[in-house]
Amino acid sequence: MVYRLDDDLWFPDPEGGTDGLIAVGGDLSPERLLLAYSHGIFPWYPFKKEDWGDNLAPGEEPRIQWYCPLDRFVIYTDKVHISHSMRNLINSGKYEVSFNQDFESVIRNCGALRKDEEGAWLGPEITAAYTELHKMGNAYSVEVWDQDQQLAGGLYGVMAGKIFCGESMFSLKPSASKLALIYLAMLLKENGVQMIDCQMETPHLKSMGGVHITYEEYMRNM
Repeated sequence: MVYRLDDDLWFPDPEGGTDGLIAVGGDLSPERLLLAYSHGIFPWYPFKKEDWGDNLAPGEEPRIQWYCPLDRFVIYTDKVHISHSMRNLINSGKYEVSFNQDFESVIRNCGALRKDEEGAWLGPEITAAYTELHKMGNAYSVEVWDQDQQLAGGLYGVMAGKIFCGESMFSLKPSASKLALIYLAMLLKENGVQMIDCQMETPHLKSMGGVHITYEEYMRNM
């Protein structure tokens, strides 16, 4: 069952969702976003109108979709895989890595690289919502800089309890996003954070140590 949210701050039990989709509607207020992440729920913004078929009334705009997969794909911060080539890249000094120095450029680049993908969701409303979370101290970025001090890659996400919920990453130079993830995992581990929520499995993330766990185990780490 998929619920339609109203103006009240609430979410349905994730156990009743359909392929991870548990609700539509609501808003992107900081309060709703933080409530969502505290239960392992994240927004996936509107797809194209034609993808909704008969689920939209005439003239109705697509609504925010809220997901909570019961099969979670995560990386444990003490088990991130650093390949031989990545160790060489780290030791080469080719890039510098910073944290929370240019959140707006990171999220803007993440959106720009995905604007032509089917189901692209990182539009102005999402960008504004997460930028506000960043200003509140709940969303964080990792920046990778080349030797000319130009942004080469990065990622951003939201802290929820003791889980870092990764939202998006980008690379303008080879392996820059991998470097961002490795440095993030090291920083989180130093600060007692055990898990990075990857949301969806990709070959890239699986090669870096991503594993599947249950929703119950996920919430035990929250």
